[in-house]
Amino acid sequence: TRPPGHHAGPDFMGGYCLLNNAAVAAQSLRDRGASRVAVLDVDYHHGNGTQSIFYHRADVLFVSIHGDPRTEYPFYLGHADETGEGAGAGFNLNLPLPAGSNVETWFAALEQACARIAGYGAEALVVSLGLDTYEGDPISRFALASADFLRLGERLKRLGLPVVFVLEGGYAAAELGTNAVNVLEGFEQG
Repeated sequence: TRPPGHHAGPDFMGGYCLLNNAAVAAQSLRDRGASRVAVLDVDYHHGNGTQSIFYHRADVLFVSIHGDPRTEYPFYLGHADETGEGAGAGFNLNLPLPAGSNVETWFAALEQACARIAGYGAEALVVSLGLDTYEGDPISRFALASADFLRLGERLKRLGLPVVFVLEGGYAAAELGTNAVNVLEGFEQG
């Protein structure tokens, strides 16, 4: 879907986002009987809207791998010490990485995210698929190559969950389609 949605919260919008597609998908899965749903946001920018929507809830786990909010948009949310509040305490995991983090650092964070999702006992997974982690993206500073998106898809498949992919950011227009297809092919082959 376009536009992206993960910066849209319950009562705010931002970062090109008007409606939070991942949150709508997660809530729809809950409404259809999934007792626990995980949302994994792999966009370069923290999904502050998604975090805000589920921050006080235990029925949706939010996990985000993103650029450090001390230097990257949205700046004010996405710190590692934000773990949820009230009923949602412990159901929010932020994995901020420094700008320029290499591929292995990023995949180490993905392993940590996948371990948390597996431990949570989710019945379904929504992936906020930001492709702006690509090495040629003009507004991010991670360095995933197109082939790394195959690896991402393969790893997500190993979680053994039904998955909904929702497209978030990605601004290297010429490679956007290739990178999206690589995630899906990796998932299919995984």
